[in-house]
Amino acid sequence: MSVNPLAPEWLRHPEDANALAAGVWPSSAARLASGAMSIAGAEATALAREFGTPLYVIDEADLRARARHVRETFGAAFARVGTGVSVYYAGKAFLCSEVARWVTAEGLRLDVCSGGELAVALAAGVDPALLGMHGNNKSHAEIDACVGRGVGAIVLDSVVEVDRVADAAKRHGRVQTVRLRINSGVHASTHEYLATAREDQKFGIPIADAPAVVAAIRARPSLRFLGLHSHIGSQIFDAGGFAEAARRLIALHAELLAGGEVPELNLGGGFGIAYTSADEVTPLSGIADELADAVAAACAEHGIPVPAIAIEPGRIIAGPAGITLYEAGTVKEVAVTAGEATAVRTYVSVDGGMSDNARPALYGADYTVRLAGRVSDADPALVRVAGKHCESGDIVVNADYLPGDVAPGDLLAVAATGAYCWSLSSNYNYLGRPSVIAVRDGAARVIVRRETEADLLARDAGLTEETP
Repeated sequence: MSVNPLAPEWLRHPEDANALAAGVWPSSAARLASGAMSIAGAEATALAREFGTPLYVIDEADLRARARHVRETFGAAFARVGTGVSVYYAGKAFLCSEVARWVTAEGLRLDVCSGGELAVALAAGVDPALLGMHGNNKSHAEIDACVGRGVGAIVLDSVVEVDRVADAAKRHGRVQTVRLRINSGVHASTHEYLATAREDQKFGIPIADAPAVVAAIRARPSLRFLGLHSHIGSQIFDAGGFAEAARRLIALHAELLAGGEVPELNLGGGFGIAYTSADEVTPLSGIADELADAVAAACAEHGIPVPAIAIEPGRIIAGPAGITLYEAGTVKEVAVTAGEATAVRTYVSVDGGMSDNARPALYGADYTVRLAGRVSDADPALVRVAGKHCESGDIVVNADYLPGDVAPGDLLAVAATGAYCWSLSSNYNYLGRPSVIAVRDGAARVIVRRETEADLLARDAGLTEETP
């Protein structure tokens, strides 16, 4: 076995470049007798023919099962320490009307962080009481819409929002329930752009400032203080940071109890998923148990009852349930100097790119790619899957192995694209955003339609009939 010196250290040379690693792909992913990949019983090549590429494919049953698993796992862990748990699905990961209905049907609540996300949830028929509104710069219109529609809780992210939300609630004749987001100072082990509790960043209020802000909340008759909120980041694999943040918040929670009720503690989340076979994911039960034990111990130390708990697990529900299908357009071998030797990297360019998956360009995120239309016994070749945009940084998969006979026209599948791909998509180079289809029991249906060139042109005011 010859290892390409251009391969990153973490990337293992595969014994079989056709294999679908467990934990990376949707649980239903399989190879048919033809060699084609199937998801939830639907053949990838048939999906590409019917719906075109690029194509986001979501395994509905897998996403629903992951939602139930989170709810049941954390529910069981915290039941041991005498309290209940509310689980919030992260709308920012991937939200459309169908997904909003799926997750709430599975017993979850739903986080939104913009007027648009709120509108989708409400249009889907989600009970506003099940919604939580986030955001570090909520507009007056967004706040008014949340209060007016009866959103269950608004997370206050700054001092100025106390008055803004209180005034809106007074206008509507309501008492609005609010949480206060705390910057715990815990440094999560994740990419800098995904860490959200470090001191020098835009989210939350320092712990030292919290008692005064809570006093201001309690002084407003139109507000009801529900509790504290913490979020230390995303794509985090170990429970240590969450447990430390919980300990810091519980000390503050205990202090605040002297001035009134604090019925809930929102511990955030952002648990990591496997994008490649090198990612070692902590079992969710381990995270839940460690977090429940840390909360119980801290409450016992401060002599207070364990409050109701809320968590926001993040991408672990939608992320692994989705894949993206692409068609390979050009394949070229590029000779690269590696030390004193020259090695070859194969560039496979596809019909999408950073417009449908911005994460590699934003974070240097790694992904896994496989042939989706066939299998091959050709020797594995190190590939870089590139997009079609006019950027050298337009990379979909920085490094993986595919069979060395990968060729134009091949159908490729990229794993774990159910979260933060469609939601970060753009129209760069005037590409329309792809369709999202849901697959279940061998059947497929569109849940977000593909954007057409007509859609893009319709927004150009210089092309409307009314323009002189």
